[in-house]
Amino acid sequence: MEHLFFALQAIRGHLLRSFLTALGIAIGVAAVILLTSLGEGTRAYVLGQFTQFGTNLVAVNPGKVKTLGIPGVLGGTTHKLTISDAEALRRLPEVQSLVPLVVGQARVSHRGVGRSVFVYGVGHEAPQTWQLRVAQGSFFRTTDPRRASYVAVLGSKLSREIFPKDSPLGKKIRIGGRSLTVIGIMESKGQFLGFDLDDTAYIPVATAMSIFKLDELNEIDIQAADAGSIPPMVGGIRNLLSKRHRGQDDFTLTTQGEMLDTFGRVLDIITVSVSGIAAVSLLVGAMGILTMMWISVNERIREIGLLRALGLTPGRIAGLFLLESALLSLFGGCSGLVFGLGIASLIRVLAPGLPLQTPPEAIVAAILMSITVGLLSGWAPARRASRLDPVEALREE
Repeated sequence: MEHLFFALQAIRGHLLRSFLTALGIAIGVAAVILLTSLGEGTRAYVLGQFTQFGTNLVAVNPGKVKTLGIPGVLGGTTHKLTISDAEALRRLPEVQSLVPLVVGQARVSHRGVGRSVFVYGVGHEAPQTWQLRVAQGSFFRTTDPRRASYVAVLGSKLSREIFPKDSPLGKKIRIGGRSLTVIGIMESKGQFLGFDLDDTAYIPVATAMSIFKLDELNEIDIQAADAGSIPPMVGGIRNLLSKRHRGQDDFTLTTQGEMLDTFGRVLDIITVSVSGIAAVSLLVGAMGILTMMWISVNERIREIGLLRALGLTPGRIAGLFLLESALLSLFGGCSGLVFGLGIASLIRVLAPGLPLQTPPEAIVAAILMSITVGLLSGWAPARRASRLDPVEALREE
């Protein structure tokens, strides 16, 4: 206890210098907290965005992604993905549900009131596959996906915009110059990576291909029964499509796990790169503590000599100076922690859309890191103080 009192008195004796020394550690810890919160929040946000459509999805895209390839554009597609491909894939034993997908942008209107939105041409299993729910009415019935059916299901926001007062069920709308009957309204789904899923319209895939004048699918989304079924399902998809495409592997399979792993690697690289800023701040703080403690040893040579004469061992002398440097660093770390958490809370209020999430382990790591920095930077001055000759130290003016 007396060692702690001694160290606190030494810090209090040079209050301004101690504050400036701890400031570097505080800035570094605050930067670590903010960067960790942003990285963890972004990771949780991306995970939430993808898992809202289920966790056992596999996407099939036309074209083979190569080193600098893009599916269907630079990948050298020789065969298109068709509704027949989708129907063949549906018969695989591991497939629980499947959505043939065509996406286009068109004006959806009713009696002169309308807006340009994304229109999704899908199959009847879209709600099951993508975990969507119908709020009113119904979704498409089980019919031949090759036959166009002029019905539509509106997103909740699109429904409110076009039919602000009346129910849209049974009403006629126009999409791409075609007249369709509204049979359902979807529950609100929110946004997906910046796309408003409530400001959309869903129509049968064959109808969408007719409206957008397409003869191929943009994508086929397939849901497996469980995570364990994904590997054999991927193998079955690859074998079946290769046979249907004359032995050519001219398509790309992407699982949700692969997408999340890719995002995770990108976020890890960004976090490590930007954390260099925090490391520089901590290095500056460590150099500040080292300089201050070195100066402190020079200023207190006679005091050290007196302590040695009173019987303190070199180890206890070193311990006193290490304790002082650790307290300085701990003070800076706690101040930086409070500052970083305060800034994070303020950002959540001012910018609620920015994903920030501070993991508890980051808080513990910040405190341990600040103490470690203090001990490392105070080791050399403490070692020097412990090696001073007591007789020569007492002669020091």
